[in-house]
Amino acid sequence: MAVDAGKQLVPVVVGVNFRSSTMDLRDRMFVEDAMIAHVSERLSASGVNQAIILSTCDRVEVQAAHAEPERAINAIRKVLIDHAEVDEAGVSDQMYALSGDDGLRQILRVASSLDSQVVGEPQVLGQVKTAHRLAQDIDMMGPGLETILQTAYTTAKRVRTETKIGERPVSIAAAAALLARDVHGDLADCRIILLGDGEMGELVAMHLMNAGGQHLTVSHPGVTRCDSLASRLGCHSVPWSELSQALPENEVIVTALGGRAYTLSPDMLSTMVKTRRHKLTFAVDLGLPGDIDPAVNRIDEVFLYDLSDLERLAMDGLSHRESEADRANAIVEEELQLFVRNKAERAAVPALNRLRSHVEALRQQALAEAKGDADKATHILTNRLLHDPSTVLRNIAAGGSEAELYTAERVIEQLFQLNQQSTNDDTNGE
Repeated sequence: MAVDAGKQLVPVVVGVNFRSSTMDLRDRMFVEDAMIAHVSERLSASGVNQAIILSTCDRVEVQAAHAEPERAINAIRKVLIDHAEVDEAGVSDQMYALSGDDGLRQILRVASSLDSQVVGEPQVLGQVKTAHRLAQDIDMMGPGLETILQTAYTTAKRVRTETKIGERPVSIAAAAALLARDVHGDLADCRIILLGDGEMGELVAMHLMNAGGQHLTVSHPGVTRCDSLASRLGCHSVPWSELSQALPENEVIVTALGGRAYTLSPDMLSTMVKTRRHKLTFAVDLGLPGDIDPAVNRIDEVFLYDLSDLERLAMDGLSHRESEADRANAIVEEELQLFVRNKAERAAVPALNRLRSHVEALRQQALAEAKGDADKATHILTNRLLHDPSTVLRNIAAGGSEAELYTAERVIEQLFQLNQQSTNDDTNGE
């Protein structure tokens, strides 16, 4: 197990996501499960020994714990750039690097699905746990990062149970299934094709299958990601080059790519409709930005709905959604402050242990010298406990630093609750 003994570890996050980078860069940085060990070895060789690699369609992010955050950030950034085989100058502005409270906040928000394209999606927590398990398998975990991730899981659980934010994505998927039934009736004979591996696309496709769909096919421009998607969903895949031939075989099209250009044009879908002999097609565009040219709405046989359409059907209103997100973010801040406080308290433990050992040694000496006389032993112990603090306080006073003396007096008052004792004495004397 990787352990940075005796050091205060700081949360560190470096990566790219759907907001910061292009899909092309995320594709290049994408780390397959089979490559996790190799990339982790490079991180370890660079001095980053506690880290998980979260690699999804929306983000490629290393979450780590390190005693020297700047050093860790530089090392992680280099490993990711080398893995992607890109020029650092061309991608540095698309990468983010966070540490300390900002890094911890990011880890908590990711696990709680507050940093997702569609806020509240449950899949990301499972992805974090998978990355955690893979890191454990290759000895990239230690107490520092383990504590951080357990805090993330606690936060995610609170967000799911104390807010209604988790209901929204499920409602979106249910709205898609409802609309599909409106178009096709019973979905038992419907074939579904999913283009892209966005989290929301997977959720909608599986919801459609659970609602009665019998056959699911997937496709993606990236061969590796296409195969990974098909394996994850347990379905067939078609090469991207054969998409035009595959489309007419399906009654439902779900897209979740979010590229810069439209994937499906009116001409492509007009050709598809003719091939299908003008049978109805239900299309769901979940891409951000959109994958299907809105002009497709002019084709009578195609019923096109995008994410905003589904949200309008499924949600009570944007204000309610934002209020739930606000509550969820408040939970994140509560857990962050609790983590920081607990960490500070843990930092005091070594000093407290030394103090306890010192006092115990003085107690044993006093007992030995008193030879069974309890009253004498307490006097000896009291004098020795007060001797060193008294000497230090007198030296500070003799040194002429009023500010230092004032600080020392306040510390003594806090340590021994002298103000509280004075208040109690006054009360007892009334």
